Amino acid sequence: QVQLVEFGGGLVQPGGSLRLSCVASGHNFSSFSMAWFRQAPGKERTFVAGITRSGTDTYYADSVKGRFTISRDNAKNTVYLQMNNLKLEDAAVYYCAAVDGTVVIITPRTYPHWGQGTQVTVSS
Repeated sequence: QVQLVEFGGGLVQPGGSLRLSCVASGHNFSSFSMAWFRQAPGKERTFVAGITRSGTDTYYADSVKGRFTISRDNAKNTVYLQMNNLKLEDAAVYYCAAVDGTVVIITPRTYPHWGQGTQVTVSS
């Protein structure tokens, strides 16, 4: 089992930046591929970014490419999401998720481990 806790959400103006962190405990973090998802009110939970367990490969939703960067530090059991040039449509609850294996999957139901989420609000 692995427990995930997200940090770093908050209120930011359009064009601003935030850095989310997700700290894992309870299992071998480096055996998990990690991903960030987000869910806005009344909408489905959608894939934002993912990273393989070694950190070698990263994947992004088209809507965030060039603005968001996912990274991980296996020594700190932490995965990060650097979000730059935030837009109004980026506002959502952001969730960290983990799946045991080498592949990053964009389907939420594939992930057995989730954090509690952190709110990102983008407003002028």
